[in-house]
Amino acid sequence: MHAETGKVRKQTEAAGPGVERRALLAAGAVLAAGLGAGVQALAHGGHDGSAQQHPAAPPPDPAPLFHGPRQAGVTTPPQAATQLLAFDLAPATTAGGRDALRGLLADLTRLLAAATAGTSPDLRLQGAEPARLTSLVGVGPDLAARLGLNVPTALADLPAFAGDRLDPARGGGDVLLQLCGADRWTLTVVAELATTAARAAGATPRWTQSGFLPATAPGSTARNLFGFKDGTANPDEPTARQWVWGPAGAHENGTVLVYRRIRMDVAAFAALPADRRDLAIGRRAGDGAPLTGSAEHDEPDVYAKNPDGSYVIPATAHVRLSSPRLDGGARMLRRGYSYDDGPDDRGLLFCAFMRDSAQFTRVQTRLATRDALNPFVQHQASAVAYVLPGAPEGATLGEQLWG
Repeated sequence: MHAETGKVRKQTEAAGPGVERRALLAAGAVLAAGLGAGVQALAHGGHDGSAQQHPAAPPPDPAPLFHGPRQAGVTTPPQAATQLLAFDLAPATTAGGRDALRGLLADLTRLLAAATAGTSPDLRLQGAEPARLTSLVGVGPDLAARLGLNVPTALADLPAFAGDRLDPARGGGDVLLQLCGADRWTLTVVAELATTAARAAGATPRWTQSGFLPATAPGSTARNLFGFKDGTANPDEPTARQWVWGPAGAHENGTVLVYRRIRMDVAAFAALPADRRDLAIGRRAGDGAPLTGSAEHDEPDVYAKNPDGSYVIPATAHVRLSSPRLDGGARMLRRGYSYDDGPDDRGLLFCAFMRDSAQFTRVQTRLATRDALNPFVQHQASAVAYVLPGAPEGATLGEQLWG
């Protein structure tokens, strides 16, 4: 589920020295919105009240950019819809496989850059509202090993965990693509175009999965299908540099994605009394605050005790078992989505980013054996991928792989 990752309120987009252009644009939009609110407040303070002015609409957020040091599918705030796709590259000689992968990454770079910029020649992507498409592309551990790719040395599939019921047809893969946007239409079309490019490179589709998020106010935390805020505490930029992004060198601005498709027994969990649900999570459903705090972003105190000596956040609470305080401070960046594939198949698409997947393994090992949520969740699919650094203007995704 949603690994607790510390007291941080905002994900930033900074990458490397200086400030990215998109971050500057975003800051300008926020400043403009604040100034507009201030002017409107002054207008309503007129002595005779005769000047009735309608609040000015806040300026739109700047459109996502494809090119940059990091892939926008990791750095931009989660959007309303997502589509994940995985492909397998046909077995070949190392040289042949590298050529096929290089060609596929070049095609995906062109396709995704055009779709993000709104310049795709596909008529289905023209004339509609801006889709705010973002994407990420990654390569799986098996492909990296077969082709001798320059990926982090620790890149590997996850071990088996207690309670797993994994379907190989729903997980794994040589090349993983995640699309996010404001609507499903754009994602469906871009996914089709990407699949066509993959087939042309000799790859075959392995699995695909769609997901969604509820509409939430900017800066607020979306709820999962259990009704709890999911993703409250994500690392800020300095913390992410330590735990999420690769070290200086070829892997800087790359990261590792751990994906888990988690079926949730929503009805059974909802049947619990409200206080039991809060104790199982370790937070209050209403405001998202930890049981030891008064506001959502308060740091959970996993060592606080009641007068009788019991933990305020129970020993089996999800928040406690996934706390960075039990893991040397290690943190993940979480960008989860819900999915609904039928009345008996709904749940969470857990997408977490970290420098080393061992971070997830340590947390999930604790959760798999002790989490109070275990009677209500089942891990049904899994994948690991090295998310490539971004591609600057004129460059292609994956240029670091061949070193």
